[in-house]
Amino acid sequence: MSAPSTAITLANLATHYPALQIVLPLVTAPLVVLLRGTRLVWLIAFAVTLACLGIAVDLYAQVLQQGEISYAMGGWAPPVGIEYRVDRFNGLMLILICAIAAVVLPFARTSVEKEVADNRLSLFWAAWLLCFTGLLGIVITGDAFNVFVFLEVSSLSTYALIACARDRRALTSAFQYLIMGTIGATFILIGIGLLYMLTGTLNMADLAERLPAVTQARTLNAAFGFIVVGCSLKLALFPLHLWMPNAYAFAPSAVTAFIAATATKVSIYVMLRFFYTVFGAEFSFGSMPLGEVLMTLSIIAMFSGSLVAIYERNVKRMLAYSSVAQIGYITLGISLATTSGLAAGMLHLINHAMIKAGLFMAMGAVVYRLGSCRLDQLSGLGKQMPWTMAAFVAGGLSLIGVPLTTGFVSKWHLASAGFGAGLPLVPVAILASSLLAVIYVWKVIETAYLRAPLENATPVKEAPISLLIPMWIMVAANFGFGIQGTVIWQAVQQAAVQLTGGV
Repeated sequence: MSAPSTAITLANLATHYPALQIVLPLVTAPLVVLLRGTRLVWLIAFAVTLACLGIAVDLYAQVLQQGEISYAMGGWAPPVGIEYRVDRFNGLMLILICAIAAVVLPFARTSVEKEVADNRLSLFWAAWLLCFTGLLGIVITGDAFNVFVFLEVSSLSTYALIACARDRRALTSAFQYLIMGTIGATFILIGIGLLYMLTGTLNMADLAERLPAVTQARTLNAAFGFIVVGCSLKLALFPLHLWMPNAYAFAPSAVTAFIAATATKVSIYVMLRFFYTVFGAEFSFGSMPLGEVLMTLSIIAMFSGSLVAIYERNVKRMLAYSSVAQIGYITLGISLATTSGLAAGMLHLINHAMIKAGLFMAMGAVVYRLGSCRLDQLSGLGKQMPWTMAAFVAGGLSLIGVPLTTGFVSKWHLASAGFGAGLPLVPVAILASSLLAVIYVWKVIETAYLRAPLENATPVKEAPISLLIPMWIMVAANFGFGIQGTVIWQAVQQAAVQLTGGV
């Protein structure tokens, strides 16, 4: 009798996976503050992250087999109650967030102990788990107001994570991010409030059914505008990216690797969810001139971000401006307003997360040994830290878009989508901006490999194995998914078809 009972228990537990995805890290966050033991706290955080990754994979498998999952929180049926929904798109996003966190956490265990004061470590891990909770909550919720709530949870904890760094400049960076992030969140909240005023509902699926009846209302246009601007600020779309360089440069290295790979990507997810699920593609790209505006800003971002990166002397700031350019690639695909363009943008979203996680971890290993990542201090580092700098070179190749890397796969599909949309200048822009990426990546390579170490510089050792393994996992992923380019491409194609209806 015990075997059937166990099976029933496990089956019942699986039905609550959408809630457990959020509850596990949320409940663990205050627990780690009480425990205060550094190793035990990290172990608990890592175990919870692995559990969330397992849940995310299982949810995505269920979606592939059975279709969309709808979960009513507290048993209150939507649209009255809060609904969690999982489909092909946010199922992929859940896996991405959990996988990045699972890889970065082992790296963080070593690097954080050097970059964060001992008396802040338990608070740091609590903030990390809250940030993780917020990002997962934004993705899985089907309620528009819940998006704002989880956005604030992730944002406030991110400000705390950045401020935890020993470098005092992290405080001003966190404050700048707080001001800009608060403005973005306020815009999103105003937009959601206007939608509620028009329809009397906050459930996204219910909003999608009710909004076609009020498409002529000016309030709907205003709500759309507020949400677009708010999301653009959160995802650092040019020219609303000014919070990003300092936040990435002065945050603890593990935090930079995590938020660079996840936070802006989740903001792009929010924007896409509103564009396609709530407002609908016809309104977003037809009634409103979104495509033209987004394409213009995306192309400017691709070139301006790369040009500024070329002249940066701090490598983490260089990579931050590079992210501005790479976000431009993602939004360029979205601006085409086609299924292939959306799929290409989503593919680059996932690929860029892997690329930047690996690159920022490589710089984190440099910071661990040198205490700095200024370009001039990297002279001769290729011989002293060969595995670290080789990882940076590999990540740089993917960032540029060299064949057999994930960067090449997504840029190829972006160029193809541009041709398919009848815009041959799109592939030209992608190629030209990629050539700019060659310049700033080469600056780091040339300094590390072709220059002699600085006079009177103390020789440094290679980074610890606990930093190298996560870093090289990301490098392997960049080349693995680059060689097997159809694996993720097929998944994002299915997600794009589901969002657009195959338009």
